Amino acid sequence: MEKQRILLVEDDVNFGNMLKDTLDFNDYEVTLERDGVQGLRAYKQGTYELCIFDIMMPKKDGLTLATEVKEIDNGQPLIFLTAKGQKEDIIAGYSAGADDYLVKPFDTDVLLYKIQAIIGRKVSEMEEEPDTFSIGSFILEPKIRQLSHDGELIRLSPKESDLLKMLIQHKNQLMPRSKALLKIWREDNYFTGRSMDVYVAKLRKYLKVDERIRIDNVHGEGFRLVEEA
Repeated sequence: MEKQRILLVEDDVNFGNMLKDTLDFNDYEVTLERDGVQGLRAYKQGTYELCIFDIMMPKKDGLTLATEVKEIDNGQPLIFLTAKGQKEDIIAGYSAGADDYLVKPFDTDVLLYKIQAIIGRKVSEMEEEPDTFSIGSFILEPKIRQLSHDGELIRLSPKESDLLKMLIQHKNQLMPRSKALLKIWREDNYFTGRSMDVYVAKLRKYLKVDERIRIDNVHGEGFRLVEEA
């Protein structure tokens, strides 16, 4: 059986080596990097079932690294490790896209259980989600971020793909604005709201060739992807 791959980015040499040894012993394939710059380079060069990032690191901190990783793959599972356990620090971690957050020192058995739960959930979601979604004359393949129409292929960005998939899942129903912002952008504020408006405009441009489809703006509430019979 192929080992599940983990990207560990931790600048503390002794702690990083100890954690890597623990994960190796538990049958994970671990890539260990010492700072955020090296971590991003490793992420771009490989695929990982899970990322584990320390927050306080040289060259590039873990929050910045997580944001850049999520721009590449918004669905990438991620755990933060940190010595900072204040409420605002934890909120910042989750806002950056963390699935979980552990404050040092922690029991490695707890980390192992969290890893199993997060990877297991991700595998289950991938097995349950269909490979394609249809709307009008369009076919969306979210796993490869591709939208096709009459033989024409459109490559979507991660956020375009995630947003269109979510709209299709709410077809002819209200997709709440806050729900989309928290799921895709991880924050619901003025700036992320403006960003989502830009992406909705891009999707409208892609879909306008099929007159049966439109994206309605429900003022103050969200959007509705309408497919007319």
